[in-house]
Amino acid sequence: MEQYNILIVEDDREIRDGIEIFLKSQNYRVFKAADGVEGLDIIEKNEIHLAIVDIMMPRMDGVTMTLKLREKYEFPVIMLSAKSEETDKVIGLNIGADDYVTKPFTPLELMARVNSQLRRYLRFSNKSAQPAEGGDRVYMIGGLELNEDTVEVSVDGKQVEMTPIEFKILALLMKNPGRVYSADEIYERVWNEKAVNTDTIMVHVRNIRGKIEINPREPKYLKVVWGVGYKIEKQP
Repeated sequence: MEQYNILIVEDDREIRDGIEIFLKSQNYRVFKAADGVEGLDIIEKNEIHLAIVDIMMPRMDGVTMTLKLREKYEFPVIMLSAKSEETDKVIGLNIGADDYVTKPFTPLELMARVNSQLRRYLRFSNKSAQPAEGGDRVYMIGGLELNEDTVEVSVDGKQVEMTPIEFKILALLMKNPGRVYSADEIYERVWNEKAVNTDTIMVHVRNIRGKIEINPREPKYLKVVWGVGYKIEKQP
């Protein structure tokens, strides 16, 4: 059984060591760093499959670190913070984090998030899978194209980089153009669990729009149906 590598970037030694104990109990290999500088150095020298990153740290904070790692790496990032304000959650998800856990948290909650994010990432990053019988599963709406087998998205022929979560949300909507999905429905289908913290959907949708729309303020593809949910607009 393959052992996966988890990076903990946290300046509080007790929290860092506590998370390590629970991760090792589930057979993960653990790397630890006290700030973003150390964290980026570890990432450059080792294959990391998921990072748990605190927001408030000396030298380099979690926001700056996540922005830098997203320039080269697509593995999931779970952000930690002692603050519970919505602005922190929005900032974390806007810069490329995949999930957000507020301190204090229970070890079981964090482990569930780690396991869920890692399963999703490994499934979407498996490029060696054979194409579906009959060819690639390609969905096209106007100039927007999504290929489930190569896990690629393009707009007017230009490839667009998506995180695993963004890809899965877009795939759900593109398979059913014109159908409106509530935030709860999207969460339950993408995360495969009962909807919690659905404010993350709004942020992911905003990120997707920024990548696929020429003018995100006047979207052509991804529309909001106020008070109901989100849909991919059918194209003439």
